[in-house]
Amino acid sequence: MKAFNLFIKYRLPLGIVFLLGGIALGLAFGWWEAAIVLLIGVACIVTHFLFGPMRLVQEAVEAGDVEGAMRILNRIQFPKLLYKPIRSGYYLMQSNLAMQNEDLDKAEIAVRNSIKSGSPTREHEGMQYFQLGIIASQKNDTKSASENLRKALKLGLPDKENTAAALLQLCSISMSRRDFKTAKEYFRRAKEQKPTTEQIKSQIKEMDKYISRMPG
Repeated sequence: MKAFNLFIKYRLPLGIVFLLGGIALGLAFGWWEAAIVLLIGVACIVTHFLFGPMRLVQEAVEAGDVEGAMRILNRIQFPKLLYKPIRSGYYLMQSNLAMQNEDLDKAEIAVRNSIKSGSPTREHEGMQYFQLGIIASQKNDTKSASENLRKALKLGLPDKENTAAALLQLCSISMSRRDFKTAKEYFRRAKEQKPTTEQIKSQIKEMDKYISRMPG
């Protein structure tokens, strides 16, 4: 695994070395003898631009190294050359990291770029609109937040944690509009997800105090 990560990290310079070595070999001994070396070099360079270091970014995020993830992400100089599903994931990850830095404008631009790049699955598309809904909510644009979160739920989200988070946010929006009946329904559906994340469990526990006192 570490060897593969090293390959991803140094794939571009490695490809250039193989390409130059292949050219030198071709000039010295013939292009047939250099073909394999040249192909390896070209493959390394092409896959670098098509797939980028997204695996390394994901591992850094999972390890809680947000700064490291951002450093790796910023090394991608030509995101438009990335293979479309990878490009979509790149922009979504960029949006996630921007939100962690509380840069909502950058996060919104990135997630909209992710949507433009397409979605490999319905759940991925669901996460794009979930992200857009959360950003809109933090900008106090409850209309856009509600629309995007409902669209995210309709498309489907990858796990019960995100589903519960979307439902709780919709519950909160409904409460702010004094639509208590709808708020209770969203809250009921959120509890049905039985989330295990402490943050979401805490939100449910806190919101339960208000839901129980609501009319309707």
